[in-house]
Amino acid sequence: MTINEKQDEIIEEFDLFDDQLDKTQYIIDLGKKLPPMSESTKTDQNRIMGCQSKVWVDAEMKGDGLYFYGDSEPTAQISKGLISLLIRVLSGENPEAIANADLYFIPRVGMGNLITSLRAGGLASMIERMKAFGRAYASQTADKSNA
Repeated sequence: MTINEKQDEIIEEFDLFDDQLDKTQYIIDLGKKLPPMSESTKTDQNRIMGCQSKVWVDAEMKGDGLYFYGDSEPTAQISKGLISLLIRVLSGENPEAIANADLYFIPRVGMGNLITSLRAGGLASMIERMKAFGRAYASQTADKSNA
C-alpha cells in the first residue's frame, strides 16, 4: 500500500466512529498494540522533544524501505497511539516519499478536536522527526549512488 492508500484506510476507520470519545479510545487501543522499543533505544537521541510526555522514535533501512519503531512512557497512551498511526502510514516506505509525505489524514480524521494543543505540538514534532529520518536516509542513498 502507498502512503496515501494507508491514510485513506485510516480515514475510513475513523469514519466508523461518531463520538470523539470513541475515536480517542481507538487511538489508545492502537497504541496498546504497538510493540515496545527495547530499553537500549530509548535514548535522548531518539526522544521526541516538544512532547509533553516521553516519546521515542528510531528508524532503520531494510532493503529500499525505512522502518520506524516508537514507544512512549506507560502513562502516555494517546501519544503512543499517535506514533502508532504515523508508523503505520510511513514505515516501510521509500525515504524520499517519507520526507515529502503530505499527511492529510490528520486533519481529515479531526485530530485537532481529539488532542490538546500540547499534544498537537508533540504530534508535529513526531512528524518532523520521522520526515528528518526520511531526508537523512534519502541523502545517504543518493550519496551511495553518486559514489
